[in-house]
Amino acid sequence: MPALGFGTWRAPNEEVEKALNEALEAGYRHIDTAPVYHNEKTIGKVLREWLDAGKVTREELIIVTKLPPHGTRAATVEKFLRRSLDDLQLEYVDLYHVHVPFTLPEVDGPFLTDDNGDIVLETTTDHVALWKAMEEVQRAGLARNIGLSNFNQRQIQRILDNCQIKPANLQIENHIYLQQPELVKFCKANGITVTAYSPLGSKGIEKLLNREVPDLLDNPVVKEIAGKLDRSCAQVLLRHLLQRGISTIPKSTNPGRLRDNIALFDFELNDSDMVRLNALDQNIRICDFSFFPGITKHPEFPFTTESA
Repeated sequence: MPALGFGTWRAPNEEVEKALNEALEAGYRHIDTAPVYHNEKTIGKVLREWLDAGKVTREELIIVTKLPPHGTRAATVEKFLRRSLDDLQLEYVDLYHVHVPFTLPEVDGPFLTDDNGDIVLETTTDHVALWKAMEEVQRAGLARNIGLSNFNQRQIQRILDNCQIKPANLQIENHIYLQQPELVKFCKANGITVTAYSPLGSKGIEKLLNREVPDLLDNPVVKEIAGKLDRSCAQVLLRHLLQRGISTIPKSTNPGRLRDNIALFDFELNDSDMVRLNALDQNIRICDFSFFPGITKHPEFPFTTESA
């Protein structure tokens, strides 16, 4: 996996078109999206313009998308991947993730809710059968690699025990307040690379979660280290992840921040800085899926007894 990518979660189409052009101009080549972000068509339009103009080759790009929550069953893997490929105007993706370990009923519009306002669940999720279908789309050349997102260690181990093709990558929330060292260590021991989403926190989803979330950029230790190195707080947070061996996909639609976020390879954090940043871990999860009311009742909800 490239060390740094361009994240597009909660980037509306009018923003993502401009931001993706800025990101590609700045040198980003790893682009992360998903059907539930509702921006694959716009991303596909921009990618096609760059490819047709010869400004980038397909081989230079790492395009990542995901099997959505309402597609996590063996019978619908290929259908949803082909839909994403059509929207992205691509013949293959470089990495196809299972976005979440649980399943919701298949719908074309908003996810279904019951009379209590809870999300309707499909509780027959079968990870072994699902993964076999993921292996088939890789063999068919529709995805160069396959991976997981938001799975916990137990769920990953079950797939490892029953797979022919191992997951190439695990994408999880990871930042100074949720470092998940045991899960990262487990993945590395099994040859699975790790990608961090929300590496700078996710202040922008407070309204979605209906609660306050911590501001990682305002942490005094981070600010002190950034000042000492004459770097931004975001650069310190991202560099910390890279030095832990974790790739990262920060999302920004601001041209200046896009360029700052990619300028990570001409400085290092010393051992003392790394120790201080590692000590900030508080097991605080921001993206806990509480925007799916009642999701904790699903038997494969990943965040109940262990970190993931």
